[in-house]
Amino acid sequence: MALRLVGDFDLGEDVLPGLRAQRAEGGGTDEWEINYESLRLLNVERNGNIVYTYKDDKGNVIFGLFDCQTKENKHLYTFEKDLQVISCSINSEKTLLAASLVQSSEEGRRNELQPGSRCLTLLVEIYPVNNVKVLKAVDSCVWVQFLYPYVESHPLSQNHLLLISEEKYIEQVHIQVIQEDRDTVVIKNSDHLPRDRIAEDFIWAQWDMAGQRLYYITLKKANSILKCIQFYADESFNLMFEAPLDISLKDLGFKLVNFGCDYHEDTLSKHSTLCIFTNHTGSLCVCYSPKFDSWEQITYSVIYFHKGYSKTFTASLGSAGSPVSSGITFLNLGYYVAVYLPGHFFHLLNIQYPDLLCHSLFLTGNKVFDVLPHCPLQSLSASLVLDWCSGKLYRAFLDQSFLLWFLWNTSLDWEKMAALHCVLSCGRDPCFLEGQIIQWISENSAACHSFDLLQEFLIASSYWSLFLESCSMAMLLPWSSVLTWNTEIPGITLVTEEIALPLMKVHSLKGYWERLNANFQYVKYTKPRLHYHNSVVRREWHNLISEEKTGKRRATAYVRNILDNAIKVISNIEARHSEPRLMPLLQEEDRPQRLLMGLMVSELKDHLLRHLQGVGRRKIEQMALDYVSKLLDLICRLLESTWRKHELHPWVLHCNRRGSAAEFAIFHIMTRILEATSSLFLPLPLGFHTLHMILGVHCLPLHTLLHYVDNGVLLLTETAVTRLMKDLDNTEKNEKLKFGIIVRLPPLIGQKICRLWDHPVSSNMISRNHVTRLLQNYKKQPRNSIINKSSFSVEFLPLNYFIEILTHLESSNQALCDLEGHDNVDAEFVEEAALKHTSMLLGL
Repeated sequence: MALRLVGDFDLGEDVLPGLRAQRAEGGGTDEWEINYESLRLLNVERNGNIVYTYKDDKGNVIFGLFDCQTKENKHLYTFEKDLQVISCSINSEKTLLAASLVQSSEEGRRNELQPGSRCLTLLVEIYPVNNVKVLKAVDSCVWVQFLYPYVESHPLSQNHLLLISEEKYIEQVHIQVIQEDRDTVVIKNSDHLPRDRIAEDFIWAQWDMAGQRLYYITLKKANSILKCIQFYADESFNLMFEAPLDISLKDLGFKLVNFGCDYHEDTLSKHSTLCIFTNHTGSLCVCYSPKFDSWEQITYSVIYFHKGYSKTFTASLGSAGSPVSSGITFLNLGYYVAVYLPGHFFHLLNIQYPDLLCHSLFLTGNKVFDVLPHCPLQSLSASLVLDWCSGKLYRAFLDQSFLLWFLWNTSLDWEKMAALHCVLSCGRDPCFLEGQIIQWISENSAACHSFDLLQEFLIASSYWSLFLESCSMAMLLPWSSVLTWNTEIPGITLVTEEIALPLMKVHSLKGYWERLNANFQYVKYTKPRLHYHNSVVRREWHNLISEEKTGKRRATAYVRNILDNAIKVISNIEARHSEPRLMPLLQEEDRPQRLLMGLMVSELKDHLLRHLQGVGRRKIEQMALDYVSKLLDLICRLLESTWRKHELHPWVLHCNRRGSAAEFAIFHIMTRILEATSSLFLPLPLGFHTLHMILGVHCLPLHTLLHYVDNGVLLLTETAVTRLMKDLDNTEKNEKLKFGIIVRLPPLIGQKICRLWDHPVSSNMISRNHVTRLLQNYKKQPRNSIINKSSFSVEFLPLNYFIEILTHLESSNQALCDLEGHDNVDAEFVEEAALKHTSMLLGL
C-alpha cells in the first residue's frame, strides 16, 4: 500500500495494562473486563497529551491522561454519576479540566441530570482536585476545547476555553487562575468568567490544533461562506478570511471536526464528509464528499484555494467486488492528500501541483491492499491520524518501499509519473531514493512513451531537493517536464473550475498566512507563470560561442564572472563526493559547457532575485548554485551507475579498440541523456562530449558516426579528436575516419589538430590555412623580376611563381608569422605539401 501507518499510541497497550495492574494491586475482581468497552479516547491536545475516559464497576466516569513525554498515565478526575462523556479538554499546565457529559443512551438508566438539561458542561480544578464549576446545563450538546498558546515556557495566568454549542454558536471563556500555595491552583472569580461570542449561525466547524485555528461555515442567502479565526499567543484572535464555497452543503447537517470524538455519530457512506487541510507551504484545501446517490460511482471534490481552482473527481466503483460499507476518508499527508475508500480505490492527490491528473497516483482493484482500518480515520494535524473506534493514534507516511516497488513494476506511464513524484517527495534519505530511481532508469530508460523519463527525473529531483530545504521558491522553479496531459486515466474523471479567492481580512501577515497570501497574489496577478526556463540562457550562450568563434570578446569581468560560477558549481559537486569518480568527468576544460553552467547559475540567480521576496542575496546565490550542481550531479550519478553496472575499465577510453556490448550500453544512455538535456538546454558535466565521442568511435560504423556528428549528436571536442589522432594509426580505415573528422572541425581547432597527424592530407590542410592567412590582404602588383628556375626543385612555373609570392609575403610579414607561432610552416613547407598531395592524387 502506498500509505504506511506507524503506531504512536494505543489505548489497549498504553493504558489498559496499567489500569489492570492498579486494579490488581487494589484487590479488585475481574469486573473490569465487563467494563472494558467503556475505555474511550476523548481528545488529543496540541502538545501530544491524550485524554481518555472509562467507568468503574459503579458506573462512575473517570478521566485519565497519557503524557506523551513521560509515557505515563495519570488519574485526573472522577465524576460520580453514570453519564456519557462527549467532549473533554485539559489545559497546557494540567491544572484545569473541561468536560461535557450527557445522559447515557442505554435503556433503564436513571436520569442523572436535572429536567431540561440534556448536557452538563463542567470546569474542574485538578491541581489538586478542588472546585467544580458548571459552565452550562442545557438541552443541547456542547463541546469544549482549551486553546494552547505557541509559547509554553512558563505557566499562564489566564486560560481560554472554547465552547461549541449544538445551537450553532461558539463562545470563548476567559479563565484567570491564581496559585494559592505551591501545590494549589484555583480559578479566580469563578462566578464571573468573561465570555466572548466569536461565531454564530454556523453549520460546520473544524479545529486545527497545530495551527490553533478555527474554521467554520455559515450560510448567507443560501450561499456557504468559509471563515477562519486565528488564535494567538498574546490571547488575541483575528478573523483571517472569508471565502465562498461553490458546493451544496444541504446534506451536511450540523457537523464538527477534530473537537474530540462523538461516538454516536453515524459515519456510514450515506452522510457527507467535509474537512480542511493545510501545510507549511501555504496551501489551503477543502475536501468534500457528498452523500452517495449511486453505488456505481462516487464523487468527491477538492478546492485548492492556493491555486485558484477546484477539481471534482468521479471514481468508478463498478468493477469492485465488495459493496460500499463506509464513506470516503480524507487524510492529510503534507504535500499530498489521500482519498481512500476501503476495498475500492486509493487516490494520492498532489496538492503542490494538482494541475495534471498524471501527477496524482490513482490505484484501484488489485493495486489497493486493505492495510488501512475499515473504521473511520481522521487527520488531526500534520501526519497524525486517529482511529476513534479502536483508540489508536498513528503517524501516516508515504510508504517509499512500496512506491519504489510500484515504480519498478507498473507498466502505465501515468502511474510511473505519479509514483516518481511521490517517492521524491518523501524526503527521507533522498540520496538512497535517488540511487534506487537511477538504478531503475538505467534499466528502463526507454520505458515511457508519453514523456521523457530522464527529463522528468532530472527536473523533478532537482526541484524536490531544493523545495524540501526552502519552500519559498516553489513557484519559481520548474517541477515537471510535462506541461500538458491529454491521456485518459481509467477509472477516474475530473472537472476543473475556477473559483473566487478568499478575501483576506488581515493585512499584516506572518508565517503560514504570509505564504498563503503570497499564493493568492501569485494566482491573482501572475500570468504567465514565473517558472524558470532556459530561453535566455540559450540565446546568451549562442551569442558567447559565436563571438568566441569570430574573435570578438565580451567584457572581461562579465565572462570571468560566468566562469567563476562554473568553478563554484564544480567545487559544489565534488564536495558531495569523497570517493574518486569512476569516469573521467569534470576534469577537462570544456569551455562551452563551463559557459553554459555559469550562465545558468547567473540567470537563475537573477530570476530568483526578481521574484523572491524576503530572502537574502547570499542565500539566493547558494540556491542557484545548489540547483545547477544538483542537475549535474544527477547526470554524473546516472552515468556512474551504468558504468559500475557494466564493470567498465579506464582502457575503454583508448580509441584503438572495438566497442563491447557494455560500451554500447553506456553510449546509448549517454545519447538519451544528451537528448533529454538538449531540449531543455541543460548543461552537461565537463568531459561528457569527449567520452560520448570516444564511445561513438568504438561502437558506430564510420558513416553512422559521421552522420551523428553532422546532426549534432556527437560533438568534436579538442580532447576527443586529439586522443583519436594519437591513438589511431594510418591504416586505410583509420585515414578515412581521421579525414572525415578533420574536415568537420571548426577552423581554430582544426589548425591545432592537423599538426598531430603526419599525413599528406593534414599537411595540405596546414598549407591551405597558411596560404589563406598570407593572401587574405594580398593585392596583385606588377612584377619585373624574372623567376630564377635554378632555385626550385621542380620546374613547374605556376607553382614556382606562387611560392615566390609566398616567400615575399613571409619576408614582409615575418613579425606576424612569429607572433602567430606557426612553427615550421613556410613557403617551402607549402611547396613540399603541394607536391606530395599531387603525387598522392595522381597515384605516383
